[in-house]
Amino acid sequence: MLNDPIPPHVDPRKLADRGVTLEGSLQLADLERLCDPLSDNVGTVQAKFDFERDEQHVVVIHSELDVEVKMVCQRCLELVTLPIHSECTYAVVKEGANTQSLPKGYDVLELGEDPLDLQALVEEELLLALPIVPAHHPEECQQPAGADEPEPSKDEVSRSNPFSVLAQLKRDPNV
Repeated sequence: MLNDPIPPHVDPRKLADRGVTLEGSLQLADLERLCDPLSDNVGTVQAKFDFERDEQHVVVIHSELDVEVKMVCQRCLELVTLPIHSECTYAVVKEGANTQSLPKGYDVLELGEDPLDLQALVEEELLLALPIVPAHHPEECQQPAGADEPEPSKDEVSRSNPFSVLAQLKRDPNV
């Protein structure tokens, strides 16, 4: 087991043959596309990758990612810190290979002869794990400014409803 910064590129087939587990961290600032929807890029991603071969001798990668990100709450427009946890199991296959015989529960990861870009894999997995609408828990959320409707003042003139004529026509059976 390695507990260092996660290497940027690995050969999953060789690591699976040896049954290697990689544990380490990545700087959030290194994941540029992930940082776009975030309010800041401070923090680290804790990552764990288990490489193995299953009963069918398929190369399998179990990934587990944890990070805390700051986003803008869509209810109150204040910052909210969200814990993001992602687990995924990949079956590594050659590009264009038939994936029908793979067991259920695996996400297919097509890979040619080039090494696997672990940083890009982490970034993709975390992008999918981000909430679509970030928000505080309802009991923790502040009311946005201006959310309270102002009461009509006593000086305002009440206007007649322009559709009240239609209501009268609807009641009249001769029309």
